[in-house]
Amino acid sequence: MGKRKLRMEENMKMKQLVLTVSLIAVIAVGAFAAGQEESGNVIKFAGSGGYPPFNFITDDGDVDGFDVDVAREIADRLGLELEYVTTAWDGIIEGLRAGRYDGILGSMAITEERLKVVDFSQPYYYSGAQVITRKDSQISSLSDIGPDTVIGVVTGTTFVNDVEGMGAKVRLYEDDNQTLMELINGRIDAVISDRVVAVNAMSKIKGGEQLELTGELLRKEQCAIAFQKDDSLGAEVNEVLAAMREDGTLSGISEKWFDGIDITHP
Repeated sequence: MGKRKLRMEENMKMKQLVLTVSLIAVIAVGAFAAGQEESGNVIKFAGSGGYPPFNFITDDGDVDGFDVDVAREIADRLGLELEYVTTAWDGIIEGLRAGRYDGILGSMAITEERLKVVDFSQPYYYSGAQVITRKDSQISSLSDIGPDTVIGVVTGTTFVNDVEGMGAKVRLYEDDNQTLMELINGRIDAVISDRVVAVNAMSKIKGGEQLELTGELLRKEQCAIAFQKDDSLGAEVNEVLAAMREDGTLSGISEKWFDGIDITHP
């Protein structure tokens, strides 16, 4: 009788264990499905978060800017929720290729070197490389830049090539706030950055009134959205960008961020 009771208790425990495992499995499958559904409704774009007014962190800790507004509009037209990821610029392409986000929408210029590893959308804005100096600098024109001139640029940008092409010394920084503060404090001789970014930063940064644009644009740049090679998302986004350009939405976003100036046309 005792053995029979013991077997019955063991059977009950086994049934309870089976029920518990089954319940855990159901919960896990449900959570996975919910996660899949949620991730399927989200599009992730990335930028540095340190490139105002294109993409930057606000005082509230949110990310905002021209690039972010363009990303929001694209996500909305695709029927998706936007997640805008901020990450270090010098590793941003590797992050894309690793699948950590769907695209780079962070003022990335189209270059032959980048085209070897990523695909680009059609350009969504146009700008150019600009030299910035202190007003009291001995550099009054580009011809004054020589091998002893120290020029600050952001790591991973195409501006590094501009400095090297001028035969000057490169000093690398994390973002343009750092490059311009170093220039204001006299620790470097010049900065090369995007012209629109420079004008905006000079109007806001402490000591910005000491700086000025020097010379004409070094070159013009086409900025576009980067995708993994052969990703069909690029074609979908191109259709959205074309519609945004045609109905004036893209121009409107530009005029909002750049005091009425439209940078979305060459």
